[in-house]
Amino acid sequence: MDLILWRHAEAEDSRNDMARRLTIKGQQQAKSSAQWLHQHLPDNFQVFCSEAVRAQQTAEFLKQPLTINKLLNPNSHPLNLATFLQQQNAASSAQIWVGHQPWIGQFCAYLLNGIWLPQQFWSVKKSAFWWFDIRFYQQRHQARLKVVLSPAALK
Repeated sequence: MDLILWRHAEAEDSRNDMARRLTIKGQQQAKSSAQWLHQHLPDNFQVFCSEAVRAQQTAEFLKQPLTINKLLNPNSHPLNLATFLQQQNAASSAQIWVGHQPWIGQFCAYLLNGIWLPQQFWSVKKSAFWWFDIRFYQQRHQARLKVVLSPAALK
């Protein structure tokens, strides 16, 4: 299964974190990332998104139905995502999870290390995505990193 972890694009400042909307720059970032993804994704893919407005706005550039999942919210814990990943084993050939730092960077480190090390995480730029090939063996995963791109690299 292909798993794409996509960080939301640039958003405005606001006291209500979950209501923050994309800036004009963020809309351009999300559009660039979505165009690249559309050119490379298989036909059968699902989009999961956090409840945050900025993540939903980012994901909407894919022009696909969204499944909102609170596990992808800003305060999510990567080990909860590991359980969710195991449940997705045969759901589709590709999934895109649109969410937030720090969990995206923490989950990238978890996927590549194969174990949870709380102090390790990767910095993920706004609207950047990490594309993994995930294989499952006896309730464990093996991840291979296929692509890492940020909007700046897509220009």
